[in-house]
Amino acid sequence: MAKIDPDRYGVNTLAVRAGRQPTGEGEHSEPMFLTSSFVFKDAAQAAARFAEDEPGNIYSRFTNPTVRAFEQRLAAMEGAERCIATSSGMGAILSTCLGLLQAGDHIVSSRSVFGTTVNLFNKILSKFDIGISYVGLSDYTAWEEAITEKTRLLYLETPSNPLTEIADIQRLADIARRHNCLLVVDNCFCTPVLQQPFLHGADVVIHSATKYLDGQGRCVGGAVLGSNELLGENVFNVLKYGGPTMSPFNAWVFLKGLETLSLRMQAHSRNAAQVAEWLTGRPGIEKVYYPGLADHPQHELAQRQQKDFGGIVSFVVNGGKETAWRLIDNTELFSITANLGDSKSTITHPATTTHNRLTDEEKERSAIAPGLIRLSIGHEDVADLKNDLDGALAKALN
Repeated sequence: MAKIDPDRYGVNTLAVRAGRQPTGEGEHSEPMFLTSSFVFKDAAQAAARFAEDEPGNIYSRFTNPTVRAFEQRLAAMEGAERCIATSSGMGAILSTCLGLLQAGDHIVSSRSVFGTTVNLFNKILSKFDIGISYVGLSDYTAWEEAITEKTRLLYLETPSNPLTEIADIQRLADIARRHNCLLVVDNCFCTPVLQQPFLHGADVVIHSATKYLDGQGRCVGGAVLGSNELLGENVFNVLKYGGPTMSPFNAWVFLKGLETLSLRMQAHSRNAAQVAEWLTGRPGIEKVYYPGLADHPQHELAQRQQKDFGGIVSFVVNGGKETAWRLIDNTELFSITANLGDSKSTITHPATTTHNRLTDEEKERSAIAPGLIRLSIGHEDVADLKNDLDGALAKALN
């Protein structure tokens, strides 16, 4: 079979065909290489592999055909030269930072990032004398003013978690270039079928494969994408010597998940848009966050930068945490879990789950209100989801 040229085909074709490496068995589906190590034909080949004089498999911590197939497929879809698969999304962020930074460096990060990312920056990277400054995601003056001579990375999620705020990637890329910094974009919420940050100037793209790339909540994994020059000796060596490795089985699950990613993201977006519109103006609901709504602050930017608006809807219910908890507890269809991107719709209370370790001041600055609820809309019938929320809302407000 001829090798797939990423520049020749569309993202849906790449999602099905890229990264395939058929063996002599003639299989149609990609095989799983569930092995820890690989056998060499002789001592000379073993020496050549370890000396990196000959390409090939050595040990599954850093060379495995199934993992490589996932990496090649995702890289083709994102328009990247290189992908490095990791054991989790947080492993991808840590590997990026350890690979691209050194003691004394500085990160400027959006304030609107996953709570665990904040904890990674504040509690782990700070031990290595890496400084962190936080700014509003769409406050571009603040981004530029926070940059110092030690700044090496600008880091953001767009859309943000959980408020779906949108950043102008190209504008931030221009700021990064002016100050000789790298722009790192977490593309978890959109995936490459809805948004391709490299087209807008990003240097590195991060994924939690656990979410939409899998799509059914089965496995944990992550990925870092960028140029060969940037990732090769830097991020890859963190994986090779530090070991935050994706398992071959998980890689196979994600590889198959990519084949249906476009169809699933269209369905997530379609269902989420209907739920968001329905929630708007409902009694007891103070505010709805969804980029597809015309009153979303970055609605027009999302239309330009994304192909659709995604599957995450957040809203604030009157009555604070107590009312939010009652609403959550009275749902019947929604799974109460902090995970997202699943075919099953999920519901969570960010202030006490995903962002629970932020201080009250940090939550307030990030608009993580006590009454905020985040929905990840799945593939159920939308009418059933609306009825479930309607009944839960009525019970929560009484």
